[in-house]
Amino acid sequence: MTGGSRPRRTSQRADARRPCPCGLPAVYDECCGRFHAGRAAPTAEALMRSRFTAFAVEDEAYLLRTWHPTTRPARVEFERGMRWTGLEVEEVSGGSLVHTEGTVTFRARYTFRGRPGELREKSRFTRDQGAWTYLDAVHAG
Repeated sequence: MTGGSRPRRTSQRADARRPCPCGLPAVYDECCGRFHAGRAAPTAEALMRSRFTAFAVEDEAYLLRTWHPTTRPARVEFERGMRWTGLEVEEVSGGSLVHTEGTVTFRARYTFRGRPGELREKSRFTRDQGAWTYLDAVHAG
């Protein structure tokens, strides 16, 4: 999930009382919203979920802040007409409180201009100055 072709610098802020887009059974503020507000994600999976949510609400600042400096783009571009609608984590390897690297394989559902679609990705994460960061991904379909 590296963005599309249309830059947008302001976020579409999620409703704090609605379920979090990442799919966990919590409201946005108690789930990914706390990471978007500045708290560090404790695991690679938590970072991946919060980044999915950042794509859903178009929070460019968070995406850039949590991208490893060696692979971070100058900006994140959001595809006009794209709406992220669901997330399923398939596999997690490493990425816990005691690890320095981890991978998360997931399926992200979306609609693009009214048509449903799915992205399957294996994302790699690493710690940078103690904090989890997104390094890169292998798209799996």
